[in-house]
Amino acid sequence: MLYFFMRMYNAGGEALDVRISRKGWVVIPAGLRKKYALEPGDQVQIVDYGGVLAIVPSVANPVEHAAGRLADGSSLTKALRRERLAERQRGR
Repeated sequence: MLYFFMRMYNAGGEALDVRISRKGWVVIPAGLRKKYALEPGDQVQIVDYGGVLAIVPSVANPVEHAAGRLADGSSLTKALRRERLAERQRGR
């Protein structure tokens, strides 16, 4: 039987070796499935970063999924406005 190997890295940077079956199947280790709440039948995306393949969980509604990510009170708009104001003041 012919196998290919792919190296995955967990959050701690440890390498996880997984096999690609003859049919092209890859088993995602249980710890990663649990961490990312992946269930049988869930869809993932395979992204080619030019020499690096990444398995990325699909999100049904990306806008809803991203909502509240900056809830810590930080505002990119406010930060950019402060930066532009500082630039104008330095230019005087």
